[in-house]
Amino acid sequence: MRISCDDAGVGSAKRPEASSEQVSAQMKRMPREDSGPELRLRRILHSRGLRYRTNLRGLPGTPDLVFSATKMAVFVDGCFWHQCPEHGTMPKANGDWWREKLDRNVERDRRVDGELEELGWLPIHVWEHDDPDLAADQVEQLWRERRAS
Repeated sequence: MRISCDDAGVGSAKRPEASSEQVSAQMKRMPREDSGPELRLRRILHSRGLRYRTNLRGLPGTPDLVFSATKMAVFVDGCFWHQCPEHGTMPKANGDWWREKLDRNVERDRRVDGELEELGWLPIHVWEHDDPDLAADQVEQLWRERRAS
């Protein structure tokens, strides 16, 4: 389930050389977990009394936030890495490699969602650009609905 606030993998291909030292340094600085958008969402949910685990290994896809009692797995997806239709961009350098890499990321997201659903979990995706308060509202609403049933 992709939360939309607007309407209230590792591949086998060898990684190409970075097109510049600047690009290489920028990519190395990208966090794999605890990104700014993820921390903002976590802070809001925690302040509302919702308790969760982070980066829980053992579930498909290692979700960013896990609500075990309600079986909800939340992913905060980066616009670049998960091909956001609004903000996703395609690098000009090494374009073929990046197209394949980012397509594999999206395919992996779909596969992981299916695996979670088979296990009875609700996968939830929030874009990094989503308003964190609105995203928290929607996550909290789903959490309350699942808790009540």
